[in-house]
Amino acid sequence: MRGIDKGRWVGPCLILLLLGAVVPAQALAQRVLHLTLDKAVEIAMRNSYDIKQLELGIQRRKAWLRAEQAGLKSKVYMRLWAPQINAISVYKWNSLLHRDEIVRTNTRLWQAELSVRQPVIILGYPTNGYLSLNYKTYRYWQKDGGAEVNYYNRYFVAFEQPLFQPNTLKNNIEHAEADLQEAELRYLEDRVRMIDTIADSYYELFRMSYLERIYGRRLKLLEDVQSAAEVLAREDTTRKVDLIQVRVEIANTRDRIAQNRSDLRMAIADLKQRLRARLPDSVVVDPAVDLRPIHVTLDDAVQKGFELNPRLRILALRRRQREIELENTRGWNSFRVNLEMTYGLEREDERFGMLFHDLDKSYSVSANAYLPLWDWGQRKARIEARSIMVKEADLRIEAKRHEIKSDVANAVTNLREYQQRALNMQENLEMARQIAVMNLERYRKKQISLQDLLQNVNQVETTERNFLEAYLGYRRSLLKLMVVTYYDYEKDATLLDLFLHQE
Repeated sequence: MRGIDKGRWVGPCLILLLLGAVVPAQALAQRVLHLTLDKAVEIAMRNSYDIKQLELGIQRRKAWLRAEQAGLKSKVYMRLWAPQINAISVYKWNSLLHRDEIVRTNTRLWQAELSVRQPVIILGYPTNGYLSLNYKTYRYWQKDGGAEVNYYNRYFVAFEQPLFQPNTLKNNIEHAEADLQEAELRYLEDRVRMIDTIADSYYELFRMSYLERIYGRRLKLLEDVQSAAEVLAREDTTRKVDLIQVRVEIANTRDRIAQNRSDLRMAIADLKQRLRARLPDSVVVDPAVDLRPIHVTLDDAVQKGFELNPRLRILALRRRQREIELENTRGWNSFRVNLEMTYGLEREDERFGMLFHDLDKSYSVSANAYLPLWDWGQRKARIEARSIMVKEADLRIEAKRHEIKSDVANAVTNLREYQQRALNMQENLEMARQIAVMNLERYRKKQISLQDLLQNVNQVETTERNFLEAYLGYRRSLLKLMVVTYYDYEKDATLLDLFLHQE
């Protein structure tokens, strides 16, 4: 019987052991995320499609820049005609008969050209010219009654130099560098814009979390009042109405706490959706107050805005690109000269083995020019249009500088006002709490009425709310100053340095 009893307990025991193993595992799986502004921004950066697009754009522009820079180095290439066969009839001019006649050609050409081409660079500056080492050889077979074969061999140095023309090599590299710098600056700009956007949602969560603390302190104070009212009601039955009124206030406060928690839960769910992240169910925002006086001078902030704001640097890069386009336009349909020179050794013979003996010197010089005479003002109008684009770029820079100066001035003013207001409200809050404790003691001694005490409790809550709004205004104005100057005054570092340190 005892064996049978033990067998009956084996199954339930195993089930209990399995449940005991599963429940702790599920409990451990419930992670708690203590969300901060930096953490929220980090999650948003990791899941942002816009940021990923910008990162790919930077990689693409780096590849284009490497391609342009590689153009300043040697290039080796070969051209082959293997073979070129012609067995056709063509018109040719007969100078003896003074008329065209149909001539049938039957040729076979095997030709190879090998070149090592290098841009000419003087003191690190590309001159837009090219110097090349070349080798050319071919076998030419033709049939005119009988078959004839000719071989040709040439080694030569070639120099090409465009004159009175835009420096294409330099302009292409400068354009690629500017394009890459603009992409990197826009990446920085978007990161800061994302911080600004996420901060709005985060500070709303901060406000709700801090409100829960306010309501919690109010509830604790009301419970102390309830305890005092219960003592007084036992001593004097006419004071039972005080006890009822306090209980109503406690019920209302608990309802506000429940409503605030519901709003906080919905706000966290909305933030999860905006971050596109699978966050744990338990997300906690610690509403810790960090109120440190920040001393900022207007001139220093404006100077930082001019130097660090990427939008000004982007506009300066675009202005330089407009200047390059103007330079290229001035070179369009304008006077220009192409200079080409070659010097080398060559040999032509009917026998292939003789190509490398008794080589003859060979050279060539060619200078061709293009001189425009009349185009009905087309080139002049193009130059005028490009010049206006440069002026437009200057105007955009001037407008942006004015905008930055105005934004910085407003941000500094707001920071000073909210900072001073928050410091004052912090002192007022401490005094209001002390008065509430003193009035509670006076109520116990029947020196003041319940209405006076509840009015003081409400004053404490109002003061805490005012401090919260002033503190959030201080944090938002400090953030706004960081956004317009791209300088973190709390950490005393530029945003670019902080981002590079994070990476």
